Amino acid sequence: MEEIVNKVAASGLETINLEDYFPQGENLVFDMKDHLFMGMILKEKDFRASLQGLDWEQYRGKNVAIHCSADAIIPAWAYMLVMTYLEPIAKFVVVGNEETLQTVLFMKSLEALPVADFTDKRVVIKGCGDLPIGANAYAEITRLLRPVVKSIMYGEPCSTVPVYKKK
Repeated sequence: MEEIVNKVAASGLETINLEDYFPQGENLVFDMKDHLFMGMILKEKDFRASLQGLDWEQYRGKNVAIHCSADAIIPAWAYMLVMTYLEPIAKFVVVGNEETLQTVLFMKSLEALPVADFTDKRVVIKGCGDLPIGANAYAEITRLLRPVVKSIMYGEPCSTVPVYKKK
């Protein structure tokens, strides 16, 4: 009887599961609209009073996106003012919507990838999973790895799509 050989295990492929780098923590959105006069106009005195009267503890330890869901003109100093309240208590803050926040957090998380460990390796970026990874993360992992790896593939080790091969 012939021995069964696991060709995938013997192939020397390194697999990276982006779910391992998926951002952790609770995300909240700070909507500037809630602090505007009639939800549309920024009146400095009213805006400052609204921020001073807000219970900022709800943002403690959370990832926060500062966003304005109204079609209003918001001056740059208003975002700066909100940041003065959030910076001491929030885990991380970005200006943009929740999708922007998730993208920025993912990019920061991928900075922890030990890129040098993949020098001259054949790498598979795992494709299927339970979390919404997003195209930005796949593009970023490719940007990080391409200068050092022998090849990049997408999918599962038993069924991959070639993405890059060093010439």
